[in-house]
This record gives sequence, C-alpha cells and structure tokens, in this order.
Amino acid sequence: MSEKAVLFDMDGVVIDNLPYHLDAWLVYCERHSIPLTREIFYKDLNGLNSKDTFEWLLKRPLTKEEIVEFEEEKELIYREFYAPFLTPAPGLMVFLGQLKSAGIKTALGTSAGPGNINFILDGLGIRDQFDAVIGGAEVTKGKPDPEIYLRAAGLVDASPENCWVIEDSLQGIEAGLSAGMNVVGMTTSHSSEELSHTHVTSPDFVDLFQKMF
Repeated sequence: MSEKAVLFDMDGVVIDNLPYHLDAWLVYCERHSIPLTREIFYKDLNGLNSKDTFEWLLKRPLTKEEIVEFEEEKELIYREFYAPFLTPAPGLMVFLGQLKSAGIKTALGTSAGPGNINFILDGLGIRDQFDAVIGGAEVTKGKPDPEIYLRAAGLVDASPENCWVIEDSLQGIEAGLSAGMNVVGMTTSHSSEELSHTHVTSPDFVDLFQKMF
C-alpha cells in the first residue's frame, strides 16, 4: 500500500526567505556586472537550481568547478543576509506535528545545495521532522522537471497520486504538477491569481492541514 506524503520545497515555503535570496543574487550580479532585475528573477529564475541559474545568467555552459566557486560566493552573501532572521514559516511546526499524528510521510525536495539545506534544517532544528531530504545536487534535471519530486516520493514509498507538493515558484509548481501530484501554491513569491492552476493556495501553513485533508 502506498503511503500518503507531503513533499516540501524549502526556500519560500519552509522559510519565507526569498527576499534575502533575491538581494544576494542582485549583489552578486552587481559585483560581476551581470544584468538582473527583481522581475526577471521571479519570472524566470525562482525555483531553479544553481547550475541552471548561473548558466541562464551567464548564457553559457559551466563546469562543475565553476558552479561550485560561483555558488559559494553567492550563498555566503545570502546566509549573511538571512542568518539574523532565520525562523520557520508561520504555522509550519504545528502543520508538521499534524502530519506526524496522521501518519503522513514528509520529504524535502529543494533546488538548494547542501550548504543551504544544512543552514536551514540545522539552524531551525527541524531535520528530524522530515523522513527524507533530497537537494538540487542529487538530481540530474532541476525543476521544472519532475525528477526531484518523483524521487522524493520514492524515498518515502508514496505513489504520485498520494502526494501533495508544497511550492511557491512557478518552476516548482510545474514540477509537482508534471509528477502527477496535488500541489499547494504558497503565495510568498506570486499572487493567488498567478497560482490559480494549483489545487490549493495559501499564504502560509496556518490551517493548511484542513484545506488539504
């Protein structure tokens, strides 16, 4: 029998940190004379992994070594910006408790690299709240490809039709829908109108359990 599962994105979902990521990208791009605006970020880049983002910005293929070097600089800026404000999204801890009480599996499926995953999960002390964690470095195709959510579901023995994905980015939502899963659109980066193609929209986790189950 397939388990029921909720698969979480991290940035903009578990934590409302997108403004800090965006500020870090803007600072990084300014340092390196790369054109970037807030509008372009939310439309084209939010939800992509580092490799896809850097290749989009630089308009060329990159080696693994280049990606590691560029990512390290950008993520140091981000962690410095966000560290003083690190806090779980409203209602998250209650929601995780409700899922555990109901016997529903949980997995994190994020485009972030291991440094940022550790920064958030260990900084908030919530690593043990997830039955599985998979990051952008562990998949061959980043969002909007459904690979990360299909693999996350496999890690918790859940079939796609028994999974909910919680996402804020257009790329991540496309990944969840393409995987054949129900999707909650978190309105941290886009309006509920922009996310009207999801099954449920919500600003945070408060009362979300009742909307989903």
